[in-house]
Amino acid sequence: MYHCSKAVVHLQTAFTNFFSGRAKYPNFKKKRNGGSAEFTKAAFRWQDGQVYLAKCSQPLSIRWSRQLPPGPVPTTITVRLEPSGRWSVSLRINDTRDLKLKQILKQVGVDLGIASLLTTSDGEKVANPKNLQKLHKKLRLAQKSLDRKPDKKSNNYYKARLKVAKIHAQIKDSRLDYTHKLTYVANPTAPLRLIRENQTIVVEDLAVKNMVKKRCDPATTLVARERAPRDHKLARAISDANWGELVRQLEYKAEWYGRELIKIDRYFPSSKRCSNCGHAVEKLPLNIREWDCPECGSHHDRDINASINILRMGTRVADRRKGTPTKKAAGGAVSVCGATVRPEESKSRQAGAMKQKAPTSDARESRAVSRIAASGGCQSSAEWRK
Repeated sequence: MYHCSKAVVHLQTAFTNFFSGRAKYPNFKKKRNGGSAEFTKAAFRWQDGQVYLAKCSQPLSIRWSRQLPPGPVPTTITVRLEPSGRWSVSLRINDTRDLKLKQILKQVGVDLGIASLLTTSDGEKVANPKNLQKLHKKLRLAQKSLDRKPDKKSNNYYKARLKVAKIHAQIKDSRLDYTHKLTYVANPTAPLRLIRENQTIVVEDLAVKNMVKKRCDPATTLVARERAPRDHKLARAISDANWGELVRQLEYKAEWYGRELIKIDRYFPSSKRCSNCGHAVEKLPLNIREWDCPECGSHHDRDINASINILRMGTRVADRRKGTPTKKAAGGAVSVCGATVRPEESKSRQAGAMKQKAPTSDARESRAVSRIAASGGCQSSAEWRK
């Protein structure tokens, strides 16, 4: 009766997401893709740090990834079977501890990339581990072996499918481990501790899902071809970089530890704009990693220059949120409250904009601030050096 009631609840959630346009039509779970079961307090027992499921006299043999904090008791347990044949148990607890760190004054802008996974406004670069590339040859051979198995009901097909799933699981685990090390506050071996060492972290509000979409059919209309992504050759590298998971972890960990994460508009020309004088070049291909500003002659590293511009735009968003005026080159102050104008956009964006999800409040604020900054004329070098 319990499992039936939970299945009905999950079905209701699935149809709600479908009619709201957030998901596809619900379908049955495939046996080969594993499955999951959720247990609430009435269906399990927590005793002496061990889990007893309903109608099971023996506790689950669990190898803990981390110890639970003392005091809280699990309220929900989810048992999941992954396609690789590995079982996992997730416990939900109500943690009442105050994990907020002492406030500091340091701020940092982060530019996400492929050659370097992230670059900070302090000039630090974190290498991209490229987990998929390390196992790509092994994965390709395993997938070719799977394709040569015609009978999907045979044991040989099952073993070949399991081998492919285990390689995918290894790639996934490597990505998550590296991302957690970057964002974990107490990891002494991490190459960069963003949450612990910075009070405010500024990133771009990237639409990763749209960046990895396939090109449209050349036989379609001209408008559809113009709106198709131009960087699909980088789709595999973008997916392997794990940008979305990195920003997601920064978001909830910043809330845990009392830090502030600001997302600026994804169309802000951070790479094309000189961080010294504010001049924006018309074109800057991806193969150009260093460039000289034609106005002031400053030499820039593409990624470091972008991270500095991201930090400055994030600072303006934070000032607007607090109600403080934004300084202008002329020396006056312009209030950005109530601004409804559109941001400064690139020519490719004006030619044909793809459908994007609704931007976050930080992104909308950065659009308004970016437009006001552009309407004030040419910005002086002194204002940009601040």
